[in-house]
Amino acid sequence: MAYASITKPSLHFNTKLYTGTGAENAQTGVGFQPDFTWVKERTAVAGGYDSHGLHDVVRGASKWMRSNNTDAEVDVTTGFNSGGIGSFTSDGFGIYSGSTGSTDNYNKNTGNYVSWNWKAGGTAPAITYTVKVVSDSGNKYRFDDFGTSAVTLDLQEGGTYTFDQADSSNSGHPLRFYTAADKSGGEYTTGVTTNGTPGSSGAYTRITVAASAPTLYYQCSSHAGMGGQANTNSTFGSSNFSGSIQSNVSANTNAGFSIVSYTGTGSGTPTIGHGLGAVPKMIILKSRSLASSNWTVYHSSLGASSVVRLNSTGSSFSGTAWGSTTPTSSVFTIGTDYDTNQSSATYIAYCFADKTGFSKCGFYYGNGNADGTFAYTGFKPTWIMGKKVDGTTNNWYLFDSVRDTFNLTTKKLRPDTTAAENDNSSKAINIYSNGFKLKNTDAEFNNNGDKYIYLAFGQSLVGSNNIPCTAR
Repeated sequence: MAYASITKPSLHFNTKLYTGTGAENAQTGVGFQPDFTWVKERTAVAGGYDSHGLHDVVRGASKWMRSNNTDAEVDVTTGFNSGGIGSFTSDGFGIYSGSTGSTDNYNKNTGNYVSWNWKAGGTAPAITYTVKVVSDSGNKYRFDDFGTSAVTLDLQEGGTYTFDQADSSNSGHPLRFYTAADKSGGEYTTGVTTNGTPGSSGAYTRITVAASAPTLYYQCSSHAGMGGQANTNSTFGSSNFSGSIQSNVSANTNAGFSIVSYTGTGSGTPTIGHGLGAVPKMIILKSRSLASSNWTVYHSSLGASSVVRLNSTGSSFSGTAWGSTTPTSSVFTIGTDYDTNQSSATYIAYCFADKTGFSKCGFYYGNGNADGTFAYTGFKPTWIMGKKVDGTTNNWYLFDSVRDTFNLTTKKLRPDTTAAENDNSSKAINIYSNGFKLKNTDAEFNNNGDKYIYLAFGQSLVGSNNIPCTAR
């Protein structure tokens, strides 16, 4: 018997339904401050906007992207008249009224909406960077053996960051913070503690970034020009140096979910740090800045030489998006594909690892029978997203146990289309205590011999090693 990796899954993922009012308001009842919220209008409402809207704390709550199209992100507070999520709160999110006073996005009067909410790194990440001093046109600080010195750091407000100066190269070079690169104005000490002598065991400088802290600069207190800028972000995320490209990461290692932003190089097969501390089994990635860029999906059951797109009905295909390299517990790889690595383009990635009793990236083969395939997850799924990746094209499907509270589970949404919720017993599944079972013969779910991938989140572990032969 395996045991659940987290004791209260609803503190890491939760589904919240609400009815629109047509007036700016706050949605509460999520149970935590969301780091990633995905919203969809369930029923068509005149004048409403029926796209899937994805928001996260790393890009900033008001930055809207849609899983059903290829557009670049839009800030609903400045670039879209009809509003949308404008902020995340301790128990939900606030809906911002657009520049015309409209709240059509996610809050049209009488509209029915579903929001799916995930917790990533939360409000107070704690991260340690190993500091070394290298000779690079003069002495410079370098973090976690990253290939570039004196980089610009991203430090999240509320986060605690320990700069470990135990390495002998730090001798004589105490790392301190200032409000100016030339150290004019004196040392910044708010939330800063130090310990030991740089170059000796146990030496560190630690900062807990205060709310509304100014832009800071890390420098040696004894010498000039060794450091760089430290952005104190009102958005979330922290610098990650595990890959060949510096990334900005908000990671929930307990729940196996991270949000990763990076800037493409347009060449080679660079690696990106994801912060999970476990191998991601599924990655959903999109350019923030490029129009006509696809939502590119990696799934472990397909391998790193295969691609499937969240915004498309198409099957999986061979491609270079993932550099033909399987992710590791610290990084994923990208190729030179336009959708994952265009020079100077910005990207966002949502990374998911399997966690016993909570999340599963799996696959099954259809059997074409109304008493269909059973997919074992090891927990009762509360959210299931899947897609056929063989043969003819079909939509993605998405079910949850809040819109449907009993079997048959029939209320389906499709991430690749603006379509309203479809309630159809001929395209149904059953949700059980240890997985889900196809209860239809529709090719979208259960075509005989075809492969289907899925991502599921759940609420309890009941399983053992008794896994049906048709499930993975």
